[in-house]
Parts: sequence; structure tokens; C-alpha cells
Amino acid sequence: MALEFVKNGIKRITQFITGKKDPTQGTRIVINCEKLENRVALLENGILEEYSVERVGTTHLVGSIYKGRIKNIEQGLKAMFVDIGLEKNAFLHFWDAIPEALNTQAMEEVSRGGKGGQKKKSINAKDIPDLYPVGSEILVQITKGPVGNKGPRVTTNISLAGRLLVLMPQNESCGISRKIDDPKERTRLRRIIEGLSLPEGMGIILRTEASGKRTRHIVRDLSILLEQWKDIAARRDSQKAPCCCFEEPDIFERTVRDFLTEDLDEIVCDDPATVDRMKELVAPISRRAQRRITLFNGPGALFEKYNVQRQIDTAFYRQVWLKCGGYIVIDQTEALIAIDVNTGRNKGSGQNVDKVILQTNMEAAAEVARQLRLRNMGGLVVVDFIDMKHGKDRSAVYKSMVDHTQRDKAKTQILQISQFGLMEMTRQRLHESLSDAMFEECAHCKGHGQIKTPLTMSVEIQRRLTSVLARLPENNRDVVVVIHPDVMQRLRSSDDQILVDLERKYQARLTFRTDPTYMREQVLLANSKTGEEIKLA
Repeated sequence: MALEFVKNGIKRITQFITGKKDPTQGTRIVINCEKLENRVALLENGILEEYSVERVGTTHLVGSIYKGRIKNIEQGLKAMFVDIGLEKNAFLHFWDAIPEALNTQAMEEVSRGGKGGQKKKSINAKDIPDLYPVGSEILVQITKGPVGNKGPRVTTNISLAGRLLVLMPQNESCGISRKIDDPKERTRLRRIIEGLSLPEGMGIILRTEASGKRTRHIVRDLSILLEQWKDIAARRDSQKAPCCCFEEPDIFERTVRDFLTEDLDEIVCDDPATVDRMKELVAPISRRAQRRITLFNGPGALFEKYNVQRQIDTAFYRQVWLKCGGYIVIDQTEALIAIDVNTGRNKGSGQNVDKVILQTNMEAAAEVARQLRLRNMGGLVVVDFIDMKHGKDRSAVYKSMVDHTQRDKAKTQILQISQFGLMEMTRQRLHESLSDAMFEECAHCKGHGQIKTPLTMSVEIQRRLTSVLARLPENNRDVVVVIHPDVMQRLRSSDDQILVDLERKYQARLTFRTDPTYMREQVLLANSKTGEEIKLA
């Protein structure tokens, strides 16, 4: 113990003298800039916690604000479709067109004592078609990007995010993030909100980063957002629909805005121009923050240096191992994301079975929350935990899942573990998942992850030949069969006599050829004289 303490002390002194920071300690953002792609990784004590990828030249949709035109209203869906100038019309649910009340679970509402004018008349869903008839113009913000054949989802509840607060230019509610749990600090921030000079009809939400900040810092952040809204309103009033009034900042500006907090030790980037740009972004806010943005000069690749690449490669497998020796299996389907938890190699080394199961489930809860963030998966999630006998163990796993999803920027809702050991949860789907963005359907298995065995292919080829030979003229039953080498091996070793019997039965001549470029399930039947493909009826 004493030796370990001495080693850590020497390590810290060496880092202080050399100016080098331990890559396995602290909270750090690592940014890799390339010609086609930019990558941002958030590391906590060397562990990859969040990962974002942005292709160069892509449009930043989520958070962008558009002036659109109502194309049609679907009363059955209680929704409108809005032309905002993209390939597919945006989807606006009636409830997303109603002035939004603050989510009291995430923040505490603050009354400004009647400031900001008279209270507006409440609007219900039934009022929406009259307020926004077909053909009318409307200002909307994208809350969810296009997924598959669906267009983006939008809302009329516009919000502009700053470092310390969020401005709601069309909603006069004010609030404070509940993550600020110090009662004295909340009281101080409440007084600041009450004393702010806000334009009529506007509201703000103080973010967690506002904790401990002086009034002048909050006022400065507010003035920047008000100026931003002024520019948006000017574009809205001067341009015809559909048009973009505000584009969400790129990945670098979002990183500075959302992650450069007091808890962050360092931002490391391998591109000098990007480092200079980020320093310019934070210059008006904090000179101290500028010093935490550093340039990586090598040697080697940045993501290799901080062990990010290896973590990325292992994090996106279908099977993810846990420290205890257990593992989880993640399957993404059209309807939901199914996650199975298994004890694997975790035998407990002397512990009783209940403790082994609880340990595996607790680690699995933390890893599931991390994987959902890393892969950016959303929608309905069902986690099949290992069955636990005791209610207190189920409650502990549920609490662990809730605690680990608190840091997630996407909204999550979690239900208690059922009597079958299943936990149901939903995660807000903001963008397409990383798997959808980075991978495409396999040409071999067509997305279901399996291919037919050589035996199965042999059976299917026999059926096809039987069907084809039965309808060909007796004097024209010379057929060439082109197949994958694996299937040919099966036919030669085990099923050759069956094919000989088939030739005799139909007085046919069958010629088999292999093509290594063929997929295992690919088969070609052709006329041996003309080379023309013979198709099944």
C-alpha cells in the first residue's frame, strides 16, 4: 500500500515537471480530424464514454431551425407534414405545436413574478389545425433527424443552447436544471433569473454549468443567444418558405458548447486549424478554458495514443464482455433493441449464486447505458437480466440503470424490472444510430446475420433442377450449374449419387462449375448450348 502511494506520488511529480498528463486519468475529449470524417471521443479515466462521428460536408439537421409551409394535415395521426426544403417533408405532431411546459423532472420552474406581459391563452391540440391551416408558414426546429423512410421530426418550441443557459424565444417559462442540487446555489440562481431583463414572451433554462457562475457571465451568455435569435428572426422575416434560418453548429462548436465544463481536464486535437478555431470560440468566455485545448503532435495516431481506437473496435461487437466475466448481447430489430445478459465466465470464485448474478446484472446495467450512448441507439429497449430472487436486488439494478442514464443527453424512461426479469426502457432517438451511419446491409445474408449451410444449398439446388428439368424439352436438357466452391464440395463428397439419379430420371446432362466470386446462396442455371440463364417458373 505504501509502495503504491509512493509510486503514484512520483508519477504526479514527473507529470508536473514534464507537463505531460496521464492519459488514463481525468476527463478528456480527444478529437481526430481527417479528410472525410471528424471523430470526437469523451474519455473518463481512459474509458470511452461517448463517441460522435461527423462526415465532412454533411448538414447538421438536429437543432437547425427552418421556415416551412404546411403541406397537409392528417387528423387521424394528429399531425401535420411541413415542407422545409428537404427531400422528405417534416413530421409535426399536434402536441409539438403546443407551447411546451417545462419538464419538472429535469428542472425546477421559476416564477418571474408576472414579468413578461399577460399570460397567453392556453392552446389545445384541437386548436392546431385552425392555427396552422394548409399553406400557412411556420417556424420549426428539428428534434429528430430522418430515419429510414421517415422525414425529420420538428417542433414549434424553439430553443437555442448556450454554455450556461438555454433560450426559449417563444416560451416564457423559466427554470433551473435539477442536477444543481445545492439549495443555496439554487436560491442564488433563482434570484438571478428574477432579475434578468428578458424580452416579452421569452424564457430561459439555466444549465448545470451555470452553477457557481457570476451574474455577468449568465447575462453575457443570454445576450449572445438574444443576438442569435435576432438574426434568426431577420432571416425568417426576409425569406420565403421553405428556407433554413439557423443551422446547428458543427461537431467542434457543439463540443466546446456542451463539454468544455469545469470537470473537463483537457481537449486534445490533432489538427492545428481546429485547435485555433476552438480557442477563438472560448476566448470571449474564458482564458483559462483556452489553456485546456491542446494540439497533439504525435508521434503516432491520436486515437492510438489514448487507446480510443481499440475501444471503438471492441465496443460495437454484437457481444460485449463485462469486467466480471459476464457479457451482454445486443440485437437491433425493426421494432426494438433486445439486450440479453449472461453470466459467461463469471463463476463467482467462492461467492454464492445470488451475489454472482447481482454483480453481473449491476455491471450489465452500467454497460447497457454506456452502449446506448456510444452507439446512439434509440426507441424501445428491452433488457433481459439474469433472474434475481430478491426484490432488493432487482431494485438495486433498476437504480443503477437510472443513475447511469442520468448523464445521457437523450431523454430516457425506465420501468422497473418485471417478474420475468425484463426491463423496458425508451431512449430518445435524435440521430440515426452509428451502426446505420457506418454500416450497410450485408450482400451475403441480406441483413439477418446468417447464410445457408452447404447441405441446405444442396437440397435447394436439387429442387430447382427437378423443377427446371421437368419443364424442359427432352432433347434440350443440357444444363450448366454455377455454384460457390463450398456447395460444390458438398455435392462431390456427399450428394453426387443423388445428382446421377436425377440425370438418369430426366435423361439430362448436368455440368457443375464453381465461381469463387459467387456468394454461397447464389446459383446460376444456364442452357449449356446458348449460355442463356434458365429461370424458375
